[in-house]
Amino acid sequence: MKREKTIREADEKQKIINHLSRLEGQIKGVKKMVNEDKYCNDILVQLAAIDKSIKSLSRTVLNRHMQTCVLEQIKEGKDEVINEVIELLKRFDL
Repeated sequence: MKREKTIREADEKQKIINHLSRLEGQIKGVKKMVNEDKYCNDILVQLAAIDKSIKSLSRTVLNRHMQTCVLEQIKEGKDEVINEVIELLKRFDL
């Protein structure tokens, strides 16, 4: 079962966009490091930071999803959302 939209408040949306923009900057920085033949260890440190940042954002979005979308569907008697969440969690190493 998929819902077409999740309406977010402007401040929540902006926080997510800001986080994504920081990630974009980090990735561009790593691309530059590769082009400049930087030391592998330094690149790996940056990649680990990117990984941590992505997981942090994923946890933030997942938390909101559980507290709003999933909770609403359970209240509506749509218990099949639990299977959706189980499948979703299999995709993450949070």
